[in-house]
Amino acid sequence: MVMDDQSQRNETISAIWNRPAGSLALLDNVNSRRYIGFRMLGAIAGDIIGSHYEHFPTKSPDFFLYREDSSFTDDTVLTTAVAQWLMEETDLVEMLQRYVAWYPDAGYGTTFLRWAQCGERDPYDSWGNGSAMRVSPCAWFASSLEETIRFATASSVVTHNHPDGVRGAVATAGAIYLARTGGTKDAIRDFVCKECDYNLCRTLQEIRERYIFDVSCNGSVPEAITAFLESHDYESAIRNAVSLGGDADTQAAIAGAIAEAFYGPIPKDIYSETVARLDVRLLAVLSRFYETVIKRPMSLT
Repeated sequence: MVMDDQSQRNETISAIWNRPAGSLALLDNVNSRRYIGFRMLGAIAGDIIGSHYEHFPTKSPDFFLYREDSSFTDDTVLTTAVAQWLMEETDLVEMLQRYVAWYPDAGYGTTFLRWAQCGERDPYDSWGNGSAMRVSPCAWFASSLEETIRFATASSVVTHNHPDGVRGAVATAGAIYLARTGGTKDAIRDFVCKECDYNLCRTLQEIRERYIFDVSCNGSVPEAITAFLESHDYESAIRNAVSLGGDADTQAAIAGAIAEAFYGPIPKDIYSETVARLDVRLLAVLSRFYETVIKRPMSLT
């Protein structure tokens, strides 16, 4: 049985990476930043890289990307759950709770875990960054910025119905959508500042000096977006986010999701390390999400 599972996993990985050139190549006359490939790996790779440093924080961007204990956490699990929800148009509460049952030890917050395991239906007014960490599929699935905001809000309010929780999801998803449709960093900054009322005026160095672990949207999402804004490629965005010394996996997932949308597919070495740490179920959903997304229309306005 182990060999069968491993064979299935290897076939899934191979199918994803070795797609025909036409399915992975850039669309004709479309800028590379609008490329829609095997998405959500930007967030997932950030989660895995940041997982070690959530427990062993660093204030330096010079660190090993992958450690022996680097693994996916609740960020990856719930991001995948949101992707499946979008594809199947099913009940998000049931979907989130199903994934928690499949992955009970992924490192969820106490309140969310109790909500999921007790089969609750009502949200619990959370302002935490759990809404932002799982929202990236909404930006890839949506066909417009307005639809992105609707999906992001819907993905948040089932648990994180506090205005600050919703705002964190909308800011993150909006930034990803703008990045993937050719928006500049200035356009992303303007959206986040004007539409979500976040302060993005501080530099990463200014934030880092006094920053401490913070799981609130207000205290972690703007900082993660700043990590992206001061990056020059995918890897530097991840290093910036982790070097804040805070909620490293979630902030790297947020910065990584935006960076992937802005810079294009994640580096192949990071891709390989990431998929090696995912199981067959997660890989299958990610692959199906890609196939679904490339068939959806997209507005560039």
